[in-house]
Amino acid sequence: MTDRLEEVYEKYVKPLPTVERLRLLEMTAHDLALTAPLAPKKRSILELRGLGKEIWQGVDAQTYVGGLREEWDHQP
Repeated sequence: MTDRLEEVYEKYVKPLPTVERLRLLEMTAHDLALTAPLAPKKRSILELRGLGKEIWQGVDAQTYVGGLREEWDHQP
């Protein structure tokens, strides 16, 4: 792919006058700006819903919290 791009550049772009090469660059930049937004997509906290749920399979929430409370009670 890179070889092909270099061939296109050497054969079609490089021989153009500077003004036309700059115009081509401007057109390419404009096209990219329209198709590839610079700002990252805004994410939602809801996308994390269910992430890691397999870790808690078979764990009783009350038993787990009770164990944490015992640990806290016995800390210096």
